[in-house]
Amino acid sequence: MRITGDGTTGGTPVRSGTGPYPLHGGAVGAARRQPESTPVGPVDDEPAPEQVGYRGPTACAAAGITYRQLDYWARTGLVEPSVRPAYGSGTQRLYSFRDVVILKIVKRFLDTGVALQNIRTAVQHLHDRDLADLERMTLMSDGATVYECTSPDQVVSLLQGGQGVFGIAVGVVWRDVQSALSQLHGERVDTGETLVGHNPTDELAARRNRAV
Repeated sequence: MRITGDGTTGGTPVRSGTGPYPLHGGAVGAARRQPESTPVGPVDDEPAPEQVGYRGPTACAAAGITYRQLDYWARTGLVEPSVRPAYGSGTQRLYSFRDVVILKIVKRFLDTGVALQNIRTAVQHLHDRDLADLERMTLMSDGATVYECTSPDQVVSLLQGGQGVFGIAVGVVWRDVQSALSQLHGERVDTGETLVGHNPTDELAARRNRAV
C-alpha cells in the first residue's frame, strides 16, 4: 500500500498480488480499526489493553524520543494519546502500547527524511490496522512514498525496482517496545493503579499485583 499524503483515495488495494502496496491517504480511512488485542494470550485478572496507559516519560523512554518531541507531536496531532489526552493542567496523557510503537516508527521516519504528510497518513494506517497485522508488516520508503509490505517477496520486489531505500520491520519495533515497557510502569485507567514493569502481555506484573 502507498502513502501519498495528498488525500486521494486511489481505490482500496486488493491484497491478492505479489507487489508492495503503496498507501493512499484516503484509502487508509477505509479500513475499520479492529478491537485492541494483546500480542499474546490474556492473563487471568490482567487488565485489557485499552485499560492500560503509559505516561509521557514512560512512552518517551520506550520509544527513544524526547519529551519535547512527544509534546509537540501530541499538540500538532501527529501522534495523540489514544488512552487519555491531557485535559488542562494537572492531567497526564496516557498512551497505549500501539501508540508507543507508532511513536518509535515516527521517529525513525523523521530521522530518515520521510515527508511529514506521508508520515501522518502512515500513522493513521497503523492505527486502523489490527495489532496482529502490524506484527508481520514492513514499511518501506524512498523518502517521498511509503509502502506496506507483508511478505519477503514484496520487500525484494520493491528493492529490485530501485524505489525502497529504507525499511522498518514493524514487528521488530513492536518487540523492542514490548521489552522496554516490561521494565517500566503502566497505569490502569479505571483505578489509577500503578502497574510495575507492565505491558499488555506481562504475566509477571499481574502476579505481583495479585500478591499485593
